[in-house]
Amino acid sequence: MTTAWKRLIRFVAKDGKIYRGEPIVPNDEYDLGKAALAGEEIKAKVITGDIFGDAVVTDEVKEVKTLLGPLTEDDVPIIKCVGLNYMKHIQEGGRTPPPYPSIFYKPRFSVADFGEPIPIPKIAQENQVDYEGELCVVIGKTGKDIKVEDALSYVAGYVSGNDVSARTWQRDPKYAGGVPQWGFSKSFDKYAPLGPAVVSTAVIPNPGTLQLKTIVNGEVRQDTNTDDLLFNVPKIIAFISQGTTLEKGTVIMTGTPSGVAMGMKSPKYLKHNDVVEVSIEKIGTLHNKMDFI
Repeated sequence: MTTAWKRLIRFVAKDGKIYRGEPIVPNDEYDLGKAALAGEEIKAKVITGDIFGDAVVTDEVKEVKTLLGPLTEDDVPIIKCVGLNYMKHIQEGGRTPPPYPSIFYKPRFSVADFGEPIPIPKIAQENQVDYEGELCVVIGKTGKDIKVEDALSYVAGYVSGNDVSARTWQRDPKYAGGVPQWGFSKSFDKYAPLGPAVVSTAVIPNPGTLQLKTIVNGEVRQDTNTDDLLFNVPKIIAFISQGTTLEKGTVIMTGTPSGVAMGMKSPKYLKHNDVVEVSIEKIGTLHNKMDFI
């Protein structure tokens, strides 16, 4: 689909008010997340109206004081997630590639902003907090029974995301039972930070050629191209819309590549104050700190 904006951000301006905006960037490779973290000056044209409908990019320019996540929990009816969708990640987990996408959901309350501390509840803290850097799809118009060849016409844009996970609740039989349990273990509040911007299909016509990196405290943990996806974006959209209404605003987390803590011989699970950055080519760097509450 065609959107009025090429990049969508949400921010606190110098006047203290929150706006949606089209950031003014020098080129498609400009990383808004890194710029915000470095304290660089960022300006944006204010966007009015429905971001998925009658949005207008105005000529009013505001300076960004604080960059937030591009979407709020009110924008996102649900987050639909794909597990085991990178071939190397499937191999590191000792799994067999699934015949169809493996789907689980996160509630809208899992949405978190760029730069927002991620609250890790006590029941999910000890030796189990994991990161999963992911390419996320933002659906821009509602559809059902969408054909593969039409799937990208339902996409408003793409955003970097982190599928924060509690591995004990996911995999330990004493907690999860006899089979992995993905719902509860990945659905705590703020367990799906998104940012720094939603980048439109005009900028990213092909989401299958993007380099994705996840960096923890400055150490690169994941570094894979989206061409390693088992099920690409059109196939995912077509699959999850079968007999099911795919509502505009839905975020689809397409899966994580190899390099998660769980897959290491000596897992490096996240600790209090650890910083996780998910950087995707043309989208930018998402930055969040873990907060053990």
